Amino acid sequence: MKDCAKRDVMVSSYPHDLDLSTVDDYTSGSDSDYTKYWIDWFLGTKGNEYFCEVDEEYILDRFNLTGLNTEVQYYSQALDLITDNLDENLDEEMRDIVEKSARHLYGLIHARFIITTHGLTKMLEKFKKCDFGRCPRVLCHNHPLLPVALSDIPYSKSVKLFCCRCEDIYNPKSSRHASIDGAYFGCSFPHMLFQVYPQLVPPKSTDRYVPRIFGFKLHDVAKQHRYQDMIREESHARIMAGIEGLPTTAAQGSSSGQQNHKNRATEGTGVATESGAMADVN
Repeated sequence: MKDCAKRDVMVSSYPHDLDLSTVDDYTSGSDSDYTKYWIDWFLGTKGNEYFCEVDEEYILDRFNLTGLNTEVQYYSQALDLITDNLDENLDEEMRDIVEKSARHLYGLIHARFIITTHGLTKMLEKFKKCDFGRCPRVLCHNHPLLPVALSDIPYSKSVKLFCCRCEDIYNPKSSRHASIDGAYFGCSFPHMLFQVYPQLVPPKSTDRYVPRIFGFKLHDVAKQHRYQDMIREESHARIMAGIEGLPTTAAQGSSSGQQNHKNRATEGTGVATESGAMADVN
């Protein structure tokens, strides 16, 4: 009962309304009793359903955090906030800055953790429960999705969802999920998961939608004509773009060259005509 009571107090009021000086009143146990409180609050926030809980031991092992101190502002304070060890009396503005840094730091740690053995196990459970959604492609028959990044660089691309049946990616339905940084999951995670658990890889989908008109398939010649028209339009556009990009003198030189070629052709035709006429007279 005591553990439940202190958990409720911490989660309901943390992190903005809680006076850190009162934390000791609810944390008379060991570090493992309260290190997870900020993480529980973070995971319980709406829009963070894609994240799993990073193990306390993983966060406290500084070797796992190598290099992150150069990527996160107020790194030490953010790490202390994540582990509920922030003892400094911060004003509201500074706390908001540290809170933002803590979210970013947890995301970067999360990307490293989910490709570990224990991290893959936790994400596998979420995959089995379809916590990341199902493939919107009709012919994939609601196959579960996995989060993936298009870039490992923070603040560059938002998270996408990968379907291993059709091997394509999709945008999350929720705007909250669509705003999550893809770097918090990384480009390798879903593929690492299927390397470790190859039995989860489904057979590739061979079903394809066939366009029909009044029940009849479109003839292949129609597709070929559309393709040829497209190639012709692209070629014409490239030629026009090349002509427009020529310098004025070059364009004039090309025009005069074409005119001289026409004149020579005309003269040649006239000579040939006269020779023919002489032959007729003779």
